[in-house]
Amino acid sequence: MCVLKQADKEILRELAKEYAEIAALPIHEEKKKLWIKLNGLQRIRPMVMLDQVCWNEMDHNGELTNRCEDSFLRSLESFFRRNLYQWEHFPVDKVFDPWINVPKAISNTGFGVQINEETVVFEAGSVLSHKYENLFQTDEDLEKIQVPQINHDKAETEKRLAKAHEIFDGILEVRSTGMAPYLSLWDPISMWMSVEDALFAMIDKPEFMHKLLRRMTDGYLDMLDQLEDQGLLSGQQSVIHCTGAFTDELPAKGYNPETPRCMDLWMFGLAQMLGIVSPAMYDEFEIQYTSLICERFGLVYYGCCEPLDKKIEQVRKLPNVRKISMSPWADHENGAAEIGRDFVFSSKPNPAHLATSTFDDDLIRCELTKIKQACDRNNSPLEFILKDISTVCHKPERLDKWAKIAMEVAEN
Repeated sequence: MCVLKQADKEILRELAKEYAEIAALPIHEEKKKLWIKLNGLQRIRPMVMLDQVCWNEMDHNGELTNRCEDSFLRSLESFFRRNLYQWEHFPVDKVFDPWINVPKAISNTGFGVQINEETVVFEAGSVLSHKYENLFQTDEDLEKIQVPQINHDKAETEKRLAKAHEIFDGILEVRSTGMAPYLSLWDPISMWMSVEDALFAMIDKPEFMHKLLRRMTDGYLDMLDQLEDQGLLSGQQSVIHCTGAFTDELPAKGYNPETPRCMDLWMFGLAQMLGIVSPAMYDEFEIQYTSLICERFGLVYYGCCEPLDKKIEQVRKLPNVRKISMSPWADHENGAAEIGRDFVFSSKPNPAHLATSTFDDDLIRCELTKIKQACDRNNSPLEFILKDISTVCHKPERLDKWAKIAMEVAEN
């Protein structure tokens, strides 16, 4: 039996009490209802989220500094501290769930490919720059890709739950949660081959790339079978790829919370490095493979940083898509015209606007207003999702300002 240090327990109980008070506020149920309407393609005011924050630049007064000694408890401490900080500074439309999720001890071997890279560090805790060696040049290299193997350490899961119950019982409900799969084909390839070599291979060695993609797709589908068979998929989702995931369409009929299925969940897909290829190549090398994964799930959020405004015809072929990312590099007018009312226009405002020498309120307001007007003209359901925030130039108040402007635009 693991004996918790009293100091760790006291730290987490106090944080949990603050969090529980916030989560009990009626506004979270109100926000949840708005997310359900948006995800049901109703035209409501734009919803606003803020995620993937440069937390290394936020902790100016110590309120984000972890103090627990136990490594698992520190992960829970980070959850509470960051959520409390967000509530204080930029709550926007984030819903605070009245429970604490304790992740099951799941291990995933992945595809078994060890990347070879050089990195450059700009600043401790910030984004790295990567240079990757091409590990896939011959058919023999394809043998490196193995089927991911999922394993569950039940004893460790029980240990985590016991710790959580000892600390949070009487304050917050404790929930055990499984894996919400991240299933990109091209993000791993970009690290296995480098973006440049992979793009050239699509032209010079298309059959080789198809063999690689088929092997990866089969591996992902096998992995999903393992997760379903072992009851290790995530339960109720509050967020999917930084956006609100609340919906009255999931879980699917026949749902058993002990053994969630892919059809009960959202997934998100993306092919960021294919942003520059033609729609025909996008269809050939992404859509036909990712479709096999998307059809397993209840709802799909598709896209990330790649501009998709000229590939909506291809994205429409993916089963169960509900939200489509419109990155800072997309033509928002064209994107809204192509999306219409058929999907949620998931706008990704430009995070670089928070990294300029001076913070320009008018620039932020103008960007958001133009996106909103484009969606208004095309009756497109809209959400603003500020993410990938690498730096705010060590001026955390910029996130507060951005959030205030975004909510004003959304509620106008």
